[in-house]
Amino acid sequence: MTLPRRYFIKLLGSAVVVRASHCLTSTSAKVRTTSKNATTARKILVAHRGASAYAPEHTLEAYQLALEQGADFVEQDLQITRDSALVCLHDLTLERTTNVREMFPKRFREELVSGSPARRWYVSDFSLEELKQLDAGSWFDTKFKDARIPTFQEAIDLVRGKAGLYPETKAPEVYGGSGFDMERLLLSILKRNRLDQPNANHHTPVIIQSFSPEGLRKLAGTLKTKLPLVLLVSDEAPTSWLTMAGLPKVTRFASGIGPAKALVDKSLVTQAHALGLSVTPYTFRSSNTGRFKTVREEMNYYLYSLGVDAVFTDNPDLFPRAPINPRQSTNNF
Repeated sequence: MTLPRRYFIKLLGSAVVVRASHCLTSTSAKVRTTSKNATTARKILVAHRGASAYAPEHTLEAYQLALEQGADFVEQDLQITRDSALVCLHDLTLERTTNVREMFPKRFREELVSGSPARRWYVSDFSLEELKQLDAGSWFDTKFKDARIPTFQEAIDLVRGKAGLYPETKAPEVYGGSGFDMERLLLSILKRNRLDQPNANHHTPVIIQSFSPEGLRKLAGTLKTKLPLVLLVSDEAPTSWLTMAGLPKVTRFASGIGPAKALVDKSLVTQAHALGLSVTPYTFRSSNTGRFKTVREEMNYYLYSLGVDAVFTDNPDLFPRAPINPRQSTNNF
């Protein structure tokens, strides 16, 4: 049985740690779940891959910076190594964000991509010990050349007590086809850390997200987790999940939706909230603000005009904790 949105938002609020930089009191840090106006509830900041606008994504450096910039939750994309370790990495393969080509030049799989051969170094072909040899920071900036791929346990150790954890099961069907069970691995680590139940740690709530409806159904049904689950929805292909017929189906296995921001309008937010679903769009970054002058203005519009509950952002430091005064903005919303 999934959690209603009012509980989900309460859990989001429990991640808030009082920070002097935000000038918050313990009272103002709480979400007002009884309000009928979603725009009055305290908005939640999810650091997308850490503070990934300023440090290499999914490194402890990016996670630490996200905490310093006031993140309420820090996101971890999860992959699985050959020896069944959960590590934090966005891609199924290693070549984009590490020096795997130089370290393991012959350990690739050759695939056809758009009719042309391409070399891919899959995470699941390497042991954790091998992955720890890779430079996961220089691709972003040479000053991060000592950054390494963190395990999910290392992310927990860093974030625990300071913010919430927002892990994503990446391509669980792909891993399932290779004999791995990502959902069980995730819940096992959370249980080992006593984070597998809602409110297990007031300062470190956990929300699980995935693009896989089947994976979320497995978590909610077969594995019977009580943790909040969020269905991510891409704008790369038409989807029926965000329709009047589709949203009620989401409530059967999830307590929130995470749509691409291009899919979000006031009608969707209203419909989702009426069904008890939270809405957390992605991804807000200073490098892509569309018609908005700044990413801060863009987030402000989604949070306070459309009424979404939270956002994923690469720029935690630019998150608007309170509505921006329209007179201070040059945008016509």
